[in-house]
Amino acid sequence: MTDSAEHNASPFQSSEHAEDTIDFGYRNVPRGQKKTMVREVFESVAGKYDIMNDVMSLGIHRVWKRIFVGMLNPRPNMKLLDLAGGTGDITFGWLRAGGGPAILSDINAAMLSVGRDRAIKAGLIGKIEVCVVDAEAIPLPDCSVDRVTIAFGLRNCTDKPAVLREARRVLKPGGRFFCLEFSQVEIAALAPIYDLWSFQVLPKMGQIIAKDSESYQYLAESIRMFPDQETLAQMMRDAGLEQVQYRNLSGGIAAIHSGWRL
Repeated sequence: MTDSAEHNASPFQSSEHAEDTIDFGYRNVPRGQKKTMVREVFESVAGKYDIMNDVMSLGIHRVWKRIFVGMLNPRPNMKLLDLAGGTGDITFGWLRAGGGPAILSDINAAMLSVGRDRAIKAGLIGKIEVCVVDAEAIPLPDCSVDRVTIAFGLRNCTDKPAVLREARRVLKPGGRFFCLEFSQVEIAALAPIYDLWSFQVLPKMGQIIAKDSESYQYLAESIRMFPDQETLAQMMRDAGLEQVQYRNLSGGIAAIHSGWRL
């Protein structure tokens, strides 16, 4: 579903150099508390997450994810690590498109529980390893997977550069990292409509459907605090990824970033 720079202290820095506070939506919170706060958000919304994704995006997230999975170029001899994989959409898409073994991972056990149940119902569980994983410290050896993905999860991570470095570390040479995330709208006429939808409609829908308006308020705010397309591309280069590129979707409402380990 679902962090901006201050003068002299960017929250996109590695944790060794960052301040002791970090954004949680529009609020600054102690850095050490953000993971717990994010976990609580997704524990609250896990049961209604898939329904709310359809409502929030008017179903367009399904189109974005199909495009995303197609860009992964799944092959039977390739292994996928899906970070912040939640309820499993990207992992399932990878397998159905002919990809090899997949690791569905997330820091939130409640989201993974929904994903595991979905995998069992779809008959895919035998091809998936389900793991609770902090994307900032991936418990895999160097050069062990062919693709690393993170869809609508990077903005919720505390130390984004650490996630990018870890993604590169576990990729095999010739492997590729992909990120699907909400981004900066590039069509001016869309911006006021998008803001109205995000800050007026979504929290109310969250209250009606998930009985939780505050979590959806946070999710809307977290989108606005996420780095824009060029900033994220540079962060990926700084993490050692090469041939970095991005593709805007729906006028920049979302974007797919990719980079290689060469």
